[in-house]
Amino acid sequence: MAEVVTRGIGRVERTADRAQVDVSFETVGGDRDEAVTRLTEQVRAVEPLLGGDGVEVRSRTLSVHDNWDGERRAGSRAVQHYVLRVTELGELDGLLSGLVQAGPQWLNGPTWELRDDAEAVREAQGEAVANARRRAENYAAALGALLGPLQRLSDGDSDVWQAESGQPMMSRAHAGGGTAGADVGELNLQAQQITVTVRCTAAWTLLN
Repeated sequence: MAEVVTRGIGRVERTADRAQVDVSFETVGGDRDEAVTRLTEQVRAVEPLLGGDGVEVRSRTLSVHDNWDGERRAGSRAVQHYVLRVTELGELDGLLSGLVQAGPQWLNGPTWELRDDAEAVREAQGEAVANARRRAENYAAALGALLGPLQRLSDGDSDVWQAESGQPMMSRAHAGGGTAGADVGELNLQAQQITVTVRCTAAWTLLN
């Protein structure tokens, strides 16, 4: 019995409801103790920001190492890196302003996410199957046949992406001290659209 195999794709957009922020603080000193002491003083102003509503510290990573000029030790460097998740987006601007004011070496974010994509995936699956069926019906009509029952359905890759039409939002700050009263409100860091994409492959019977 003849069959037709088609691939379907479904895409659904949802507004992001949480964000990730990566930020690093770096200090140097004549030795490791001095570098760590300076780092401790700098992040002392950061830690209270991380206890706000809807702010989760996903990780804290400390790196301490010596700097070398050829074979001569040239002081030491200490770095603390934070990965933060913000689930209350109303707190995001205040958090970013505080982090920038603390003078990070590097700040990247927000990276937009969905807390739960299950409902969007289900909707995209339905669209993928419908897309595969429409393609199969078109092939059947081109052959002068009718589309019969579904024989097989296999799941393809599922992806969650920031919508291509959205503008990537990225803030970077470098060493040299914070900016007093830093305000990111005018940077328009609003939640972006997330595209959930599902693909499938379906096999249908062709009826004469």
